[in-house]
Amino acid sequence: MKATGVVVEYNPFHNGHLHHVTEARNRTDADIIIAVMSGNFLQRGEPAFVDKRTRAKMALENHVDIVFELPYAFATAHAPEFARGAITLLDAAHCDAYCFGSEDGDIQAFERALDLIERAGQDYEQTVKTAVKQGVSYPQALNEAYRQTVRLSDSGESVVDLTKPNNILGYQYMEAARTLGSSMKAVTIPRIIAGYHDKAVVGNSIASATGIRKSFFEMAALDAVSGFIPEPTRTGLVDWQEEQQSFGAWPSFYPLLRVIILREGPERLSRIADITEGIENLLYRAAAEHGEFEPFMNEVKSKRYTWTRIQRMLTHIFTGYTYELRNEIEAPSYLRLLGMTEAGQRYLNQFKKKMKLPIVSKAASYSDPSLAMDCKASDMYALGIGGGTAHSRLGADYKHPPIIIP
Repeated sequence: MKATGVVVEYNPFHNGHLHHVTEARNRTDADIIIAVMSGNFLQRGEPAFVDKRTRAKMALENHVDIVFELPYAFATAHAPEFARGAITLLDAAHCDAYCFGSEDGDIQAFERALDLIERAGQDYEQTVKTAVKQGVSYPQALNEAYRQTVRLSDSGESVVDLTKPNNILGYQYMEAARTLGSSMKAVTIPRIIAGYHDKAVVGNSIASATGIRKSFFEMAALDAVSGFIPEPTRTGLVDWQEEQQSFGAWPSFYPLLRVIILREGPERLSRIADITEGIENLLYRAAAEHGEFEPFMNEVKSKRYTWTRIQRMLTHIFTGYTYELRNEIEAPSYLRLLGMTEAGQRYLNQFKKKMKLPIVSKAASYSDPSLAMDCKASDMYALGIGGGTAHSRLGADYKHPPIIIP
């Protein structure tokens, strides 16, 4: 059986994701699609719209065959670490290829960019470091270093545009695979109709996950997004709404976050991963002054600290993810199985002994600091969704076996 991997968040699973899965299978002639999916907190520092089990079930009902969880330490990291964690897992899962969506859609343009930056070597890295020291954000520093490298090369060949969000992640996947020495083939497909940040447009069948969430929260009704999602996703969201009565978003999580910030105080906040340069003092003052999320964020945000960077800090504060714990987690050490189809189960039975990491199907049966962090993050997510009430379903990671879809 031939497997192709995809790196996903499915927040939530929509028609564009279905297109990606279908194209990934067709273009690589794959028997199995394996998704490495972020858990309950995401790469841009946000709580997931619905929890990881619900999103895994949506994926399995929409032609994904196996879903492994990307551990919290990598799912909430900046792009290079996010990519390193995901590619490590896909490689460990014995994938023959991996497929990502991009604005560019040309794999050779990515390969030329990799070669170009590799040749630039220390000059490229030094340009990034210099820009960061001057107060430029890390993503902007990378873009500036890349532009300079392309300009100085003067090769005349087209390279990928690394100002686009999906191109950036695609480049990081390919760099991680090269560093890892993976034999997986890289494949990219162009995003269609909607860009990463685009609003959902009535009449289109595809919208970005960001646009879908925005439309839902503006209209407060699933009917507002039904045209952009497959039926299994709609069913899953309806069930979630009936059971939980709340969807994941910082405005609803903020009351608990505010309590944590004010309880911990600046000294303890300084031990949290990504907290640097005294920003813990500003976070504390802003939390003391503002009872709602957006005014809090507007006070903290600056040219140096982007919205996404601050949200990652807040995610780590909310979950208690410290520098000390981050230093313990060097690389993914297991494949956490969230669910599979019957075809996926056959694949695991066939290749289980060839996989480079152990498969964990029961959290209680495996001891690891990364897995413990995932379980803690799940409980904190449940508290945020339930507002600390009876709807807060703690211990889910220990109670539920992997999902199996016929």
